[in-house]
Amino acid sequence: MNIETMRDQLTTKNIIFGLLICFFPLLMYGIDYITLLLSYRNIYLPTPSGEYILYIVVQVGLYALLAVGLNIVCGFTGLLDLGYAGFYLVGGYTAGLLMVRLGFSYWIALPLAVLNGALWGLLRGAPTLRLTGDYFAIVTFGFAEFLRIAVKNEIWLIGDINGFVKNIPRVNIFGIELYQNWHHYYHILILLALVIFVTYRLQHSRVGRAWVAIREDEQAAASMGINVSRYKSLAFAVSAAIGALGGAFLAPFWSSISARSFEFWESILILCMVILGGKGSIKGSIIGAIIIGSLSEILREILSNFPQFADARYLIFGVILILLMRFRPDGLIFKRT
Repeated sequence: MNIETMRDQLTTKNIIFGLLICFFPLLMYGIDYITLLLSYRNIYLPTPSGEYILYIVVQVGLYALLAVGLNIVCGFTGLLDLGYAGFYLVGGYTAGLLMVRLGFSYWIALPLAVLNGALWGLLRGAPTLRLTGDYFAIVTFGFAEFLRIAVKNEIWLIGDINGFVKNIPRVNIFGIELYQNWHHYYHILILLALVIFVTYRLQHSRVGRAWVAIREDEQAAASMGINVSRYKSLAFAVSAAIGALGGAFLAPFWSSISARSFEFWESILILCMVILGGKGSIKGSIIGAIIIGSLSEILREILSNFPQFADARYLIFGVILILLMRFRPDGLIFKRT
């Protein structure tokens, strides 16, 4: 990105948007303070607390990070991955177990979790390099279920039933423990910005162009001298590393994790975000995560009052995707060719 392009993007709208992101927690606490002052005058506003909104925003930020990572395989290389939660699991358990059992600092456990995720991405990718379509999707689904069942049932490996890892220490930086939601907000914001930067640079590099060529026509790409196996393996490794990064963030954020946190529906939810936003678009993946991630939390709160419809949010997501396929088959954001 040259200086002229950067200057063109420094519009008033973008500057205001950037300031809003930077000072969003301050805005939420300001609204809480105003609501409190109004309550002294017997004026009650039916607004959720700033802490709750920040918690949802952190969750949405985490989903955005995962959606950008999955978009590398599904969007850039055009492969259907139904087991992305497996790498999410690898990162969460790597960081959680290192911090609980071995007493590692989060800042040491984080890069180790990312490297472990990339390694598992290569291990899963090696036998699937020649697979495409439904066959590749089935393998990814089986891989994620294998990991989930392993951590759920192998007590000797995890140390507790159902894969529970409890009392994971909070993130500590310069002696300050990050435990408040505004701490987590800036934490996930920095990680998401890093992932977006790396993914954007890859997309607009020779690697990104090779991924797109493989997506459009794998045989033609190979005939043009592109090493398909090499670039596919790189896509698997980078995508898995980003998924593991999200899991490593989740472990201290929740303080405890279990196998139930990484079920098949998590993979489907993240895939829905990529499809909704538009495969191959970083901005689309983020927008899809914002829509589905926030809607997921809102529906969870609403449907909690109706236990018989507790899982109806997945039905609602299905209806959204059907409508999207009918009226916007390429997603909300896509490049016209």
